[in-house]
Amino acid sequence: MTTPTQHLDPRMPSPEECVLPAILARHADQTPERTFAIFADGEEWSYARMRTEALALAAGLAGQGVGQGDKVLIWLPNGKAALRAWFGTNHLGAVSVAINTAYRGTLLEHVVVNSDAELAICHPDLVARLLETGSRGRLRVVATAPEQAAALEADFAAHGITLVPFAALEGDPATVTVPALSPWDTQSICYTSGTTGPSKGVLSSYLHLCTMGRNCTDEVTPEDRFLINLPLFHVGGTLYTMGALSRGASIAVMDRFETASFFRVCADLGATQCLLLGAMAGFLLRSGPLEAEDRHSLRYVYVIPLSEDPRALKARFGFDCSTLFNMSEISAPIRAGTNPETLGAAGRLRPGYDARIVDENDCELPRGTPGELVLRADMPWALSHGYYKMPEATARAWRNGWFHTGDMFRQDESGQFFFVDRAKDAIRRRGENISSFEVEAEVVAHPDILECAVVGVPSEHSEEDVLAVVVPRAGAAIDPAALVQFLAGRMAHFMVPRYVRVIDALPKTPTAKVEKHVLRSAGITPETWDREAHGLVLRAQRLA
Repeated sequence: MTTPTQHLDPRMPSPEECVLPAILARHADQTPERTFAIFADGEEWSYARMRTEALALAAGLAGQGVGQGDKVLIWLPNGKAALRAWFGTNHLGAVSVAINTAYRGTLLEHVVVNSDAELAICHPDLVARLLETGSRGRLRVVATAPEQAAALEADFAAHGITLVPFAALEGDPATVTVPALSPWDTQSICYTSGTTGPSKGVLSSYLHLCTMGRNCTDEVTPEDRFLINLPLFHVGGTLYTMGALSRGASIAVMDRFETASFFRVCADLGATQCLLLGAMAGFLLRSGPLEAEDRHSLRYVYVIPLSEDPRALKARFGFDCSTLFNMSEISAPIRAGTNPETLGAAGRLRPGYDARIVDENDCELPRGTPGELVLRADMPWALSHGYYKMPEATARAWRNGWFHTGDMFRQDESGQFFFVDRAKDAIRRRGENISSFEVEAEVVAHPDILECAVVGVPSEHSEEDVLAVVVPRAGAAIDPAALVQFLAGRMAHFMVPRYVRVIDALPKTPTAKVEKHVLRSAGITPETWDREAHGLVLRAQRLA
């Protein structure tokens, strides 16, 4: 592999420090037998094996005409195939476009068309969905199972798509010449959830994804094994893989998070660190005794957002924890210390980043006043360089020289940042601004509630009323009136939900994010309990 001349800017790391093929080659040369990845079936790949697998797939892609800068769709669940597809694509200098395995129909069509990919590596169970897109001639080749290639050939030919079996993506590793890649070359496109419009393809350079990975793995050492329990089509999977790779650690790739088996999987795979979304940590903490919870190997966990008490997590499960703020477009510029004492704090700003909290006109607000968080980095290419083929969305997000997160924060006098809400999830009720995040934190404090989502619904009095959609713990029953009385003693009267709806499970994406737009669309269903219709007037409301 050849490398470009080192840039004169001293802030820029060398390719060997941040470009995936160069990092992997360095580890494969220095510690070839050291384990890099272990999978759900127990198979382990060393650094040398990972490089061979990546080069073999790169050779197969090259045989299909893929070259530097080309886009390759990767539509696979977590596992060996997804990992080697990503790494193999980058070993040609091609751009990895891993997409959500739940995509179908018009959403899938948008991603296929927007990405400009001519080749897709698909799981056999997903490939037939491409016929739903109505997009003809967009994909030249789809790699799939050999029996499907024959059975579906005619249907796909009508769409201008040629089916090729997975075996065609196997080649001779020795035939691949890895191109000279720079830190600012595009490594991947990650499509964000499009709940208010088409999904946006976040462009990541090699330096961006590596910086993000390193900033999210401060506590990882070469002796650690990071559990990849979020999909590799999600930044929560890729950034921790990249962080572990850059630090010479190993990863354990699991299929998906399940509360009951989580600690057993950690024990079986020898995972010492992991990421837990806030909902995942809540499930674990509010569940009864869990298999292997007293013999797992985890020592450090990142919980995002950290709405649970770190002391409770430490007391029950024995691991330390921290939290941070990140998005696909940025690189974890805000991070808390270990076992933070200030509940609800996202942390403090890292060196090398600037942050402001601003109003709708980008004017900076006083400390303590909630507003939108905007960011910028000192180092070039440490943040995303835009949305692919969406210049207007890029201009809006990066206006006035700052990246606009769309998240509402406040900062206290000591410099700590506190997440308030997603801008689109904030609720406006009778002149008061309400954080759905803060209401949810109080609702799940009720001993009978497993999880909750809070949304605003139209009010007959103008603006919105608060709807709490709750899931009870196993065997528990929720009395909405009792829940409202419980909350009345814990929050400002205007924050107390008017409506309560009890359901078996919240609608979620494959990455365990609650689909609040689904709950908003459903609105006030026939089974929704209405505090005002039941005549329950809170004392604080009578006094207000």
